[in-house]
Amino acid sequence: MLNRRYLRIKVYQSLYAFWQSDDASAARIEKELVNSIDRTYDLYLSLLLIFGELRHVGELRIEERKKKRLPTAEDLAPNRRFLDNPLLVALAGSERLRIECEKRKISWVGHHELFTHLLREVEASPEHQAYLGEKGTGFKRDQGYLIQLFTQVIANSEQLQEVFDGRSIYWLEDLDLAAAMVKRSLEQVRDADSPDTVIDDLARDPKEEQEFVSTLFRRCIQLGEEHEKAIAEKSSNWESDRIALSDMILMKMALTEVRSFEQIPVKVTMNEYIEIAKAYSTPKSKNFINGVLDKLFMEMKADGRIRKVGRGLLES
Repeated sequence: MLNRRYLRIKVYQSLYAFWQSDDASAARIEKELVNSIDRTYDLYLSLLLIFGELRHVGELRIEERKKKRLPTAEDLAPNRRFLDNPLLVALAGSERLRIECEKRKISWVGHHELFTHLLREVEASPEHQAYLGEKGTGFKRDQGYLIQLFTQVIANSEQLQEVFDGRSIYWLEDLDLAAAMVKRSLEQVRDADSPDTVIDDLARDPKEEQEFVSTLFRRCIQLGEEHEKAIAEKSSNWESDRIALSDMILMKMALTEVRSFEQIPVKVTMNEYIEIAKAYSTPKSKNFINGVLDKLFMEMKADGRIRKVGRGLLES
């Protein structure tokens, strides 16, 4: 299953679209929500494939230079620090990634020029030259460089974004989320991982994802008025129509989640929506949302509206 934070963000975006429109269809928006999760997953896979494409282009160029009529010493004995980066090698050789992409018909066939250009961009950067000159720094440095390369060069490539835009008018709006998923996957890799265990997020259960997002989306709308009234009562000196829409939606989602998912700890729900607020709301929203939810969670625990299955889930 994809990380639930990404699923919560998708639901948040859909609820924002629903409550911002006067004539929005909940059924239509929910259908688009499910489709957008699929799109983001396809984007995630497409971005992961880029590492293997870059390595392939690099290997081809090394072979071409060795066949030059008068090859230089560097042509014959190139610096392979980047191409032999263990995380890059693992991604390029991941059987799970290959199978998943074949199943979903995702590939970069026909885009050799894009990756030739992208590799030139990478090699021209001072960071890349510094990385090539280092010796014996270990896996953490190799991992850190690949993350830096992805966030600073690959994810921001204008040519790459043009290709995504040409494939689907919806892909660019999901690109930031997919890029964040790739960064998280790279950060979670450990030195001992084999190529087939690099990408934990490939172990995906679309049915479980759809059940989570659909339940959260529908129940949030069903309980919307009740929760808006409760939030207004606990928001000192604030009328509900003066609370930022983003804050209101996040609080409604948190209240819905603690009541609808018995196996998700209350503290997890609180922390998740505080984190999402940092990215999608105002600078002061974190403390405001935390204060209001803390009061409402205590009240709902006391009157039985929040029920959790398992020891410690109510408090933890």
